[in-house]
Amino acid sequence: MRERFGMRLWPAVLVVGLLAAAGLVSGVGKNAFNAAQKAFYADEKTINFVRPGLDLKILAAVVNPDGSMAARVKITDPLGVPLDRLGVFTPGPVNISFVSAFIPKDQKVYTSYTTRVQTSPITRVSARQAAADTGGSWVKNAEEGEYTYTFGTRAPAGFDRTATHTIGAYSSRNLTAFDLGTNYASATFNFLPAGGEVTQVRDVIKTATCNACHLQVSAHGGSRIGMEMCVLCHTPQTVDPDTGNTVDMTVMTHKIHMGKDLPSVKAGTKYSIIGNGQRETDFSTVGFPANPRNCTACHAQSGPNAASQATAMFNPTRAACGSCHDNIDFALGKGHIVQASDATCSTCHRPEGEREWDISVKGAHVVPEFSKNLKGQSIELLEVSNTAPGQNPTVTYRLKDSEGKILAPTDMTSLSLVLSGPAPDYSAYWSEASRTDTLSPSGSATHRFARAIPADAKGTYTISAEGYRNVSFEGPGRIPTTVRDPLKNIVKYFSVDGKAIESRRQVVTIEKCNACHTRLEAHGRNRNQIDHCVVCHNPTMTDAARRPATAAPNESISFGTMVHRIHTGKEQGRPYIIYGFGGSVNNFGDIGFPTSAANCTTCHVNNSQNLPLKANLQPVTDPRGWLPTLGVTSASCLSCHSSRDAAVHAQINTSTLGESCTVCHGPNADFSVARAHAR
Repeated sequence: MRERFGMRLWPAVLVVGLLAAAGLVSGVGKNAFNAAQKAFYADEKTINFVRPGLDLKILAAVVNPDGSMAARVKITDPLGVPLDRLGVFTPGPVNISFVSAFIPKDQKVYTSYTTRVQTSPITRVSARQAAADTGGSWVKNAEEGEYTYTFGTRAPAGFDRTATHTIGAYSSRNLTAFDLGTNYASATFNFLPAGGEVTQVRDVIKTATCNACHLQVSAHGGSRIGMEMCVLCHTPQTVDPDTGNTVDMTVMTHKIHMGKDLPSVKAGTKYSIIGNGQRETDFSTVGFPANPRNCTACHAQSGPNAASQATAMFNPTRAACGSCHDNIDFALGKGHIVQASDATCSTCHRPEGEREWDISVKGAHVVPEFSKNLKGQSIELLEVSNTAPGQNPTVTYRLKDSEGKILAPTDMTSLSLVLSGPAPDYSAYWSEASRTDTLSPSGSATHRFARAIPADAKGTYTISAEGYRNVSFEGPGRIPTTVRDPLKNIVKYFSVDGKAIESRRQVVTIEKCNACHTRLEAHGRNRNQIDHCVVCHNPTMTDAARRPATAAPNESISFGTMVHRIHTGKEQGRPYIIYGFGGSVNNFGDIGFPTSAANCTTCHVNNSQNLPLKANLQPVTDPRGWLPTLGVTSASCLSCHSSRDAAVHAQINTSTLGESCTVCHGPNADFSVARAHAR
């Protein structure tokens, strides 16, 4: 700290921070943050002083001929105001670690210069692993927020100065003293030590593709963010000495996402990695939310998330293919002919062949439900008549194939219409087969429900449709295969008492579901739109129709309760088991959400997670829960917050007049839903 004439000369950045806190300069304000972030709820003066968040940039890097390495970085808040690395002149120290790696000539993956030796206390085996640099030194530059880091590691003599080199940096800013958590940032910088333009990169999967499910893909506490950072250490050179498993990005990522579907796991061998502090992470129960054969779920071939090397999936290697098909031993010829190198893999396994399910890479991974043999068909609900209470509703509809040709109901293998109500929630539904309806000369068909609308019905009811055609073709292994080709469910609302139609509230969309699931379909692909799913999965529904008496009590399958419990299966504290069609037992206790379950907007739309919820919603039946019947707000919260204490809290705040949840958890309350879930 410098002093002159008895006065301290404060750095300009601190002066700005103090003036902002005093309201004398333009502050950050809440507009810089969203409702999912803790900073959004902090005091305005605290925000303007602390200026939470962290941005890290690598401005330049060098590897000198003698092997010495250095990087120049800049650290700021998200609006560009410089930060003090030590946290003396600006709130919160910033810790930064560095990795240095290069892509060897004629190779596609990195080799890291910065390594460590890890010795397993289990196997006593030692392994050299890619890791952060140690023993380096810092110099503060003249420009505020800029620093130069000189590596403790040196590149070896004779290193290739024309190869692509990458410096990676990951950082954290500790603001827990201000109740603003720890902020993280990562950055990478590509360059050629000899100078010139970088043309060789590693760009197989975009971070944005991972973030479709993971929101912000990160690891090791949250500081390593993005694929560009991850691939610097997760290279073939790095092995977990405790298990013998490689943590090469290609192999590890395939194995993690295959999880429970790995042949080795099905045979009884778990797949796990033991990391820092000897903490074991077992991936043997992981289930990929899309079909694992759908390679393009991650390897996007087109659109904004397509990586420049996305077609790498069409270049088969023993490591990549063997990571999913891990019951193959290429060296011994087990499950495959002996394969001594990757050089001839593409001789048989071309990128694309002439037919589905040949041995080309694309053909071998075709999901039968995505086959080009499935052309699709559609249904249009034209009119609903006889809609008064006590009447039998009559539905006029039209079926067409993908080319617009009229189909008769008998052309369908299965076709049903479902009557349900009342909205805005549902409490009952009736499904009737309509495949035998007669096609009229005009190309439409009519179905008169055998079940009448209840005599005391009020408000809005719906008709929805489901059905499919069985399509047979030569499938995998040239074996005759039959696959269902479903209709897209549609829903039509109508009033039974002449009042204005009130549609069901929209909580989630199928597009949100499909960001992870690719194509979410249930019950033999029959149910594929959320508006149709909620008709049956209404607040009164349990699995009573399928659950044996010996396994009582029944489990709630109300849509909100069920979806929350499925996606937080590991955190429930009890198994969440649903008995389904054919006596199937579906245990979701091993399900883990790919991002924080507190991030409600991963699934919810229109801020539908916030209180108050829509009025006149049905109470939820939950025989297996702490409270057998509860209000819809309590049901939603307790489906994630599943402890007894949480149930007691909900019970205390519910009376014959209803729930009082909005008093404390309303939109402007201290414990609002958004604030309680902020990260």
